[in-house]
Amino acid sequence: MESLFRKIKKKIYNYINFDNKIREIEGLITSESDKQKLLLGKLLTEALLRKGTLEDIHEAEFSIFSQGGDDGIIQYLISKIDCPKTFVDIGGGRYTQPDTRFLLQNNNWSGIAIDGSPVDSLKNSEYYPFFDIEAKQAFVTVENINDLIKFKEVGLLNIDIDGNDYWIWEAIKTSPTIVVIEYNPLFGLKPITIPYEENFVRTKSDYGTWYCGASLTSLCDLAEVKGYSLVGCSRQGINAFFVRKDKLGELRHLTPEEGFVNTTTKECRDKDGKRYFMEHEETISFFLKDAPFYNTRTGKIEKI
Repeated sequence: MESLFRKIKKKIYNYINFDNKIREIEGLITSESDKQKLLLGKLLTEALLRKGTLEDIHEAEFSIFSQGGDDGIIQYLISKIDCPKTFVDIGGGRYTQPDTRFLLQNNNWSGIAIDGSPVDSLKNSEYYPFFDIEAKQAFVTVENINDLIKFKEVGLLNIDIDGNDYWIWEAIKTSPTIVVIEYNPLFGLKPITIPYEENFVRTKSDYGTWYCGASLTSLCDLAEVKGYSLVGCSRQGINAFFVRKDKLGELRHLTPEEGFVNTTTKECRDKDGKRYFMEHEETISFFLKDAPFYNTRTGKIEKI
């Protein structure tokens, strides 16, 4: 498909040499690709739901728009849980690979997409006028998050901000049925998160891009306080999936030890954007060993 695309683009350019025409053809091809993705997603969803109850949510994984297998996991969870058809997606970037886009276009859910960067990509997309989604540009803090969520009831909350994730979830007053939130696998099972800093941006950190987020243990502790159960983590070792306990049904509650998945990703960057590939132990000793961490059980600052 990519090779065909290059040929078409070259042919058109040779004849008309107008950039706006090139972009128009690119849009048509991208649109067609999205239609094919959605059709594939429907088929995969139908096949998934025929499996019935799964022993492990990894069996549900498939990706249509999400970066990992989160689209499949979410389809499986909403098939098992009665919940409002609304979502709040925090940190979806340009909204090209968020965990909620398949929910929007396949299941016709209503949503709010919030990101600190410009949201023009979503607003200018072909599908934006046809679905009930609101794009908000805002740098999310514990002080403003509840003002940004307009829904009284939320079916799914996705937090992917690579920073104050723990603190944002702690501050949210509403109780979504499902919470999808990133954890930091390099923190292991220690009950730690980065200290809250209102304007935190991980790419500007002195401790590299892995200095962000919270451990799975800290998120599970917070989930317990808020009335949620961990039901699994993605095979990539990035996202954790929580379900409100009164909606758990036949889904199995997991401990952090049972649910933890380490990541194989070795990429990291320093504050100048220089790219490194390191084993996790090297990343910890090179970037994180002197970084301050907040222990969510003791309330004290400590080192990893």
